[in-house]
Amino acid sequence: MATDGPASRITYGGYLRLEELLALQDGPEGYTPAPSNDELHFIIVHQTFELWFKLILRELKEARQLMNQERIEEASIPQVVHHLERVSEIFRLLADQWKVMETLSPQDFLAFRDRLGTSSGFESWQMRELEVLLGLENEQRVGGMDPLNHMKHLAQQGKVPQQALADFEATVAEPSLNDVLNAWLARTPIHGSSPGSEGDASVVRSYVDDHLHVMRAHGEQVIQHMVAIGHGEESTIRPRIEAGVMGAEHFLLNDGEPVRSRAGLLFIESYRELPLLSWPRRLVDSFVELEQAMLLFRTHHARMVERMIGRRMGTGGSSGVDYLDATTKYRVFVDLWAVRTLLVKRDALPALNDAEFYGFSSDLTHS
Repeated sequence: MATDGPASRITYGGYLRLEELLALQDGPEGYTPAPSNDELHFIIVHQTFELWFKLILRELKEARQLMNQERIEEASIPQVVHHLERVSEIFRLLADQWKVMETLSPQDFLAFRDRLGTSSGFESWQMRELEVLLGLENEQRVGGMDPLNHMKHLAQQGKVPQQALADFEATVAEPSLNDVLNAWLARTPIHGSSPGSEGDASVVRSYVDDHLHVMRAHGEQVIQHMVAIGHGEESTIRPRIEAGVMGAEHFLLNDGEPVRSRAGLLFIESYRELPLLSWPRRLVDSFVELEQAMLLFRTHHARMVERMIGRRMGTGGSSGVDYLDATTKYRVFVDLWAVRTLLVKRDALPALNDAEFYGFSSDLTHS
């Protein structure tokens, strides 16, 4: 018969399996001599990263599952936002964690650097899976490297667990977060019209044309103002303004037809005060914050490495800091950043049709 005595009581150390956890900082099996204080510091910092990556993958996979639906329940959007905001906070924490690494002087690191062999941060299968889960395309990667093929190669050599490879392959086979985000944006009601509604294509086209018209009109006002105050000649200002409108056309139209996901995104950002769009706007902002936090993490990583080893070649044979700097240019949610260039001030927005559909009728209708 089970008892509740001292022997069966769950303890802090037992719950966290601290005895096993704290025995994992001595390096690989048979690693001699034991890590120095500085090397122990290096190991603990990177093990901590991997623990956080494990949680990040869980959070983002749950967010993807919630969004990978033909129809997302409104109550699910706050849950997705919660997952994304937690991941953003983790990446902010990890960006600051590089400061702990900076307490290691270049000479301190060089004292044990050779013991790392050819190991490389690129071999972090959790980080590579995270990038694929977000939606980073191989063409965007430095050198166009295929991480799946790389992971398969490492698995064949026994350097990546088969379960990690299976998880990676499953993530590659599923839609990315960027995929499900764009599918969701494409279903945004525009002037009360949704995909499949009668005349939806005409409503979306009219919305896009109206917005481009407003941008052109605003551009003309900017040109006149800049010339009037003596901040340039029309001949030099106009090409820049017209290039902005042309860029908006390329963003919103593909072969002359509206890209509905981008039109939906522009609608959410333009009319973000509407009650029905409040959580969609929060969701969009959460994706932007996530990518911003991840870029901060990558930037801090690059600067820490440069401070530590300068422009030396990386331990895995990469170009070191040059490679890390190149990763700071990665963008997954490019449309969410690009749409900001297209926004116009509220009082210049085209009239909103069917305002009641979005929760209220107000001066946003410009009636």
